[in-house]
Amino acid sequence: MPKKLVIKVTAGADAPERCSQAFTVAAVAVASGVEVSLWLTGESAWFALPGRAAEFELPHAAPLPDLIDSVLAGGGITLCTQCAARRDITEQDVLEGVRIAGAQVFVQEAVADGAQALVY
Repeated sequence: MPKKLVIKVTAGADAPERCSQAFTVAAVAVASGVEVSLWLTGESAWFALPGRAAEFELPHAAPLPDLIDSVLAGGGITLCTQCAARRDITEQDVLEGVRIAGAQVFVQEAVADGAQALVY
């Protein structure tokens, strides 16, 4: 049975190491052939917008835009519905390939057979 990794990242520029770890794990999992669903919540919600990831810097870490591109190329990225609403982000605002969905979808993915959920 194929494994699926559901990763929820709650940190953004406010906790750069935790944020970078989540995106790095997601990109490495995609590169390893694992099905990945990356969820942007809290301050990481801003990275669903074009250009915002390019503003993120962390020494000795892969560039965030590259990690996002890797995840989008082989997995999925979802922006939390409530997090988007609190930041006035709409479907027209987000990067191509990013969807907006809520807790019900996250729970369905996280409890699916063969799924492993991680929260950063």
